[in-house]
Amino acid sequence: MSQKINIVWLKRDIRSQDHRPLEAAESAALPYIIIYIFEPSLINYPDTSTRHLQFVYHSIKDLNATLKPSKGAVTVLHCEAREAFEFLLQKYAVQNVFSYEEHGIRRSWDRDKEIRKQLVASNVAWTEFKKNGVIRGSKNRNGWDKQWYVTMNEPLINNHYSDLIVSDIDHPYALNPDFEQKLEEYPTDFQPAGETFAWKYLNSFTEDRGKNYHRFISKPELSRTSCGRISPYLAWGNISIKQAVHHIKYHENYKDSKRAFQGILTRLKWHCHFIQKFEVECDYETRCVNRGYELLVREKNEKFIKAWKIGMTGFPMVDACMRCLKETGWINFRMRAMVVSLLCHHLDQDWREGVYHLARLFLDYEPGIHYPQFQMQAGTTGVNTVRMYNPVKQSVDHDPDGVFIRKWVPELRAIPIEYLHEPWKMTELDKSFNNIESTSYPHPIVDLAASGKAARAKIWGHRKNEKVKAERKRIIETHTRNK
Repeated sequence: MSQKINIVWLKRDIRSQDHRPLEAAESAALPYIIIYIFEPSLINYPDTSTRHLQFVYHSIKDLNATLKPSKGAVTVLHCEAREAFEFLLQKYAVQNVFSYEEHGIRRSWDRDKEIRKQLVASNVAWTEFKKNGVIRGSKNRNGWDKQWYVTMNEPLINNHYSDLIVSDIDHPYALNPDFEQKLEEYPTDFQPAGETFAWKYLNSFTEDRGKNYHRFISKPELSRTSCGRISPYLAWGNISIKQAVHHIKYHENYKDSKRAFQGILTRLKWHCHFIQKFEVECDYETRCVNRGYELLVREKNEKFIKAWKIGMTGFPMVDACMRCLKETGWINFRMRAMVVSLLCHHLDQDWREGVYHLARLFLDYEPGIHYPQFQMQAGTTGVNTVRMYNPVKQSVDHDPDGVFIRKWVPELRAIPIEYLHEPWKMTELDKSFNNIESTSYPHPIVDLAASGKAARAKIWGHRKNEKVKAERKRIIETHTRNK
């Protein structure tokens, strides 16, 4: 007779504490397996990159170190979810599956619906717990704000582990050695993965780094220290939103750093707010929030797109951000908005030409935030104010001494500060006077003033389109009624 067990299915919740599925498994007093599935269909999807998979892999290793005293470990399978469950259902008498709801793209949601049918057919109960106050599959946000605060004020779960975890499962879905080697080789320029480091970053924020959060949040260099920097850990579930809220809200330094701490608490709520919006319409991944903007004509320019991706647009701040993002996986919010703005407005490219590229670069890629935010900056929501970021102004305002630019665009390190933000204005006489040889750094690929003027006329003019106006009314009714 097969052994009776339960299963905990980890997805974007790789941690040991404040974890309701793991608590449920322990409370059931039945042996249980903790699984994580590296699914080829999701691995090969255009929003996924090696850095995401490496972060997950090392997060699992960190969790295993925590579980080691109880002789527990996560069972990693490399196959489609259906194959994994088919194997486990045959090998064991599975009683229950516990997991968090996953707030991802439509593909992951369709996968979950398929797994539910599979489990129902085998008379296995699947309990999916709400995650971070987000309501899965909601068609509107009625009462959501109030309920979110109720959720955040609930006590944290203090997980304990016994010897019930079943480890060392013999299965045919081990990681391919070459793939596993790739996962092991995690770049040191990325934030280290796992629950242990999540708390190191959060503690260092509340102890000292966070005091200047509100002052430096828009600065591309200073924000790397003053911001919370917990976004990758939230994205992959090394720490829960509730844990972060409780830690910051009740920290002894809250009173002395109230403005800074309240600022990050507000953004933690926004984090869930945007995920909830995506839950209402997850097709935002592939179509305009406001369907009327599907009628907006943009001519694809491969040269522009490539220059933007590799950081060779000729605009120093944009190029510095794109190069920094490629190497480290993180830039601050304002700079994220600026690079999207340049692509969609000044370069006049469809937002879909860049949305997956940035998804792959962001170490903290969170679908529910990424797609609505990308479209907000692209101006395709029809309800938000269209913001066009002037890259020269952003450079002068937020990197006046050129520290960030010189760090990430070495071709410009010898350029005097008066020309650093607009190097194309240097004459040959200026170069000669400053002993500057010719540089490989390009001239801007578009005229900033002319492209900005054309973009404003185009995007604002299209807001008058009848379909855009009708969609705007629908969106407001769907997303803001009685929230």
